[in-house]
Amino acid sequence: MGDKGFPALRLILCIASFIVMLHLVNGDLSYSIPEEMKRESVIGNIAKDLGLDLRTLSSRKARVDFEGTRKRHCDINLSTGDLITSERIDRESLCGKKPSCVVKVDLVLENPLELHRLSLHIHDVNDNSPKFRENVIEIEISESADKGNRFSIEEAHDADIGQNAVQMYNLQKNDNFILNVDSNTVELVLEKTLDREKQKDINLLLTALDGGSPQRSGTVVIHVTVLDANDNAPVFSQAVYKASLPENSPPDTIVINVSATDADEGVNGDVTYHLGHVSDDDVNVFSIDPKTGEIKVTGVIDFEERSSFEMRLQAKDGLGLTSYAKVIIDVTDINDNAPMIYLKSLTNPIPENVSPGTEVGIINVQDRDSETNRQVRCSIQQNVPFKLVPSIKNYYSLVTTGQLDRELESDYNITITATDEGSPPLSSSKTVQLSVADINDNPPVFEEQSYSADVTENNKPGSTLCSVTARDPDWRQNGTVIYSLLPGEVNGAPVSSYLSVNGDTGVIHAVRSFDYEQFRSFKVHVTARDNGSPPLSSNVSVSVFVSDVNDNSPQILYPAPEGNSFMTELVPKAAHGGSLVSKVIAVDADSGQNAWLSYHIVKSTDPGLFTIGLHSGEIRTQRDISESDSMKQNLIVSVKDNGQPSLSATCSMYLLISDNLAEVPELKDISYEEKNSKLTSYLIIALVSVSTFFLTFIIIILGVRFCRRRKPRLLFDGAVAIPSAYLPPNYADVDGTGTLRSAYNYDAYLTTGSRTSDFKFVSSYNDNTLPADQTLRKSPSDFADPFDDLEPSVEVGTFQSTLLITMHCLLVFEFG
Repeated sequence: MGDKGFPALRLILCIASFIVMLHLVNGDLSYSIPEEMKRESVIGNIAKDLGLDLRTLSSRKARVDFEGTRKRHCDINLSTGDLITSERIDRESLCGKKPSCVVKVDLVLENPLELHRLSLHIHDVNDNSPKFRENVIEIEISESADKGNRFSIEEAHDADIGQNAVQMYNLQKNDNFILNVDSNTVELVLEKTLDREKQKDINLLLTALDGGSPQRSGTVVIHVTVLDANDNAPVFSQAVYKASLPENSPPDTIVINVSATDADEGVNGDVTYHLGHVSDDDVNVFSIDPKTGEIKVTGVIDFEERSSFEMRLQAKDGLGLTSYAKVIIDVTDINDNAPMIYLKSLTNPIPENVSPGTEVGIINVQDRDSETNRQVRCSIQQNVPFKLVPSIKNYYSLVTTGQLDRELESDYNITITATDEGSPPLSSSKTVQLSVADINDNPPVFEEQSYSADVTENNKPGSTLCSVTARDPDWRQNGTVIYSLLPGEVNGAPVSSYLSVNGDTGVIHAVRSFDYEQFRSFKVHVTARDNGSPPLSSNVSVSVFVSDVNDNSPQILYPAPEGNSFMTELVPKAAHGGSLVSKVIAVDADSGQNAWLSYHIVKSTDPGLFTIGLHSGEIRTQRDISESDSMKQNLIVSVKDNGQPSLSATCSMYLLISDNLAEVPELKDISYEEKNSKLTSYLIIALVSVSTFFLTFIIIILGVRFCRRRKPRLLFDGAVAIPSAYLPPNYADVDGTGTLRSAYNYDAYLTTGSRTSDFKFVSSYNDNTLPADQTLRKSPSDFADPFDDLEPSVEVGTFQSTLLITMHCLLVFEFG
C-alpha cells in the first residue's frame, strides 16, 4: 500500500502538549514536560504556583522526594523557586509503552511539616527510530502460491508511543508484491504469481516511518526465496497467550507452553518456535524451546522493575511459512523488599529543658513492594522518652514524651523499627543518636552537711586545715565549681584574716597562727559556686577546733617567785608527823592534761622531814620533829604539768623550826645562803680528796660515832640561837603563840626578804592530803643542806672546818 499522511493539525497539537502545565483542583500541582529536556531546564515555579515566599522555601528546607525509585529527576532552586530537571528524563525507560507516563514527586516542607504532591506528565518526543529485529527477513514462498496470498512480516519496533511510533510502511516498488498494513499485522500480498524459473530470489526493501517531526524511519531487506509448493503456514492455537509469574522465580521456571500446527506433511509440516522482537532489557529474561514451544525463565524477574512482559511468538514450518501470536506475562509481587527508613530531619543536640511533645526529627518510611506488602508499621523501643507520631502519608514525627535530664541520661540511641504487612513480614531498623545539651539546673552539692577541722595551737601560717568538696553534675562550665569564704567575723576580725580557701581545690589554709588560750573554736561558711549563667551556689559550715599544746609552764602563785623576796614559814617544834606546814599554789594556762599539775620536792635540807602532796601541793611533816633537826629548813619544790613534753616551774620554801620568836637567832638575808649552794660542789671535791686518806677517815669516823652516842646534837646545834637583830621588824607568830600546831588547818606565811613586808594570813586548807607513799622522795645524797655551812664556828680553822663538814656528810651518807 502507499504512504499514509496525517493532518498538520495533529502535529501542532502534539508539540503543544509538551509545554502545557496543569493545576489540580485539590491544591497539588501537575506539570507536563517533554522527555529528553536538558539538565537544569525549568519545569515550573513552585513558589509562585503554591503562593510561597522564596525565603519560606529555604527556611523550611524545601525538597523533593521520589517514590519507588533511586533516581532524582528534578530538584528545587531555592533561590528562584524553580523546579528544574536534575538529569535526563527518558520516558521509554520510565513507562515503556504506557500511553500515559506520570512521575509522582513529593514536595516536603518542614517546620511545620507540609507535603504537596507533584505530578510530572512526561510526554513523548520522537527520539527513537523504527527498528526491525533483523536486518534481513528471510521468506520462502512456493511458486504454487496463489495470487492474493498474504505473507506476514514482523513489525518494526519503535520505543516511542502515539504519533511518534510507527505510523506507516513503504515497500520498494516491485512486480510481484504489494504491502498490506492493518492495526495488527504487516503483510506482503502476492499480486502476481511467482515463477521460480524466472526469478528464484527477490529482494524487497521495506521502510517503516513514524509520525514524529522530524520523521524517523527504519528499513529491512525482505529476501524472498521462491520454493516449490508449500501452501499451508503454521497456525497458533491462540492468538494471545497469557501467563502469571511470581517475581524472583528461579531460572528454568516454566512460564507457559505455546503450540502451532501446520496442515502440510513432512518437512512442510515441521514447526519451529521463536520469540519475536524483544527489547534489549528483556532479551535475556525468557527463552523458548524451538521444538516444544516451552517458554522458560532465564533471567531475573523483579516486580519492582517490571510488572509485565509482552512478546511476539513466531511459528515457522520447514519450508519457511510463518505465523505470529502474542504472549503477555504478568509478574506478581512477593514481599521481598524490607521497608526503608530515611531520616529527613533531626534536631541534635536537644536542650534538656525542652517541654514534652517537642518535635525533634522527621522520619520517612518507604517499601518498594505493592498493596499489602507495602503497608508499614513503625515503632521505637519502650525505654526512651520519645515516640513516633504518624504524620502525612508515610512520614512520622519523632517527639519527646517526658522531661529530659542530661545528668541522668546524656545520650540516647533510639532504634526505629519498620515492619510491613507482608507474609512473612519483613522489617528493618535504624538507630538515631540524640545528645542532650546541658543547662545550668543543678547547684553544687557538698559531700558532707558540715565540715570540721582540728588544728593544734601555734600552727604555722599557711598550713592546711581541711578540704571541702562539692559536686556539680552539670557539664563543662556549668559543672565547674569555685570555692570562696563567706564574709564574716571571728572575734571581731574578718574571717579572711584567719582562713583562706583555694578556689579550685577547696583546700582550707590557716592564715595566722592560733592560740588556744585566746579562743578554742570558731565557725566559718564556705560557698561553692558554679560557672553557669546564671551561676548557682550552695553553702556549708566549717567548724575549726583549736587543740591545746603544752606551751605554758605552770605559774606559781604561792610562794611568791624568787627574785624580790622569799617566804618563811614558822613550824613548831612539837609538830607531829602528818601536820600541815604550808601549801604551794600554782596554776597553768593550758587545759586538759596539759594543765594537770603535780608537786615534787626536788631538794630539801632534811629529805626525810617533809613531804608534799603530789596533786594538792600541801607540805606536811613526815615524822615528828626532833631536837636534832636543823632549825632552818629549805625546800625547793618543782611543779610539773602533764604535757608532752612536760613543762615545770620551781620555787623555794623556807621553814624555821621554833616554838617562839625568842629562840630564833638574828636573821640575815636567807637568800644569801642560796649563794653558798656552791659549797655542795666543794663537798664533792673534798670527798674525792679525802678518799685518798681512807684509813685516816676510818679512825675519825669511829671517833665521831663514839662522840655522837654521848652527844647526838653536837654537830647540829651550833646555830640554834638566832640573834634578834636578824629577825624582820614585823615578824609575828600565829595565834600569839609563835607555834603552828599540827591540829591547825591553816598556814601562816612570813616574808623576811623585805623589811617592810607585813604578816600575811592565807585561807585554811583541809587536812585531806595525799598519803606519804605518793610523795616524791629524794635520798639525802641528792641534795646538800644549804644551812650546814653556817653551823661551824667561825673560830675553827680552815682545815678543821673542812674536816668537820666532810665528816658530817659522811655521817649523813652512812646513817641517814
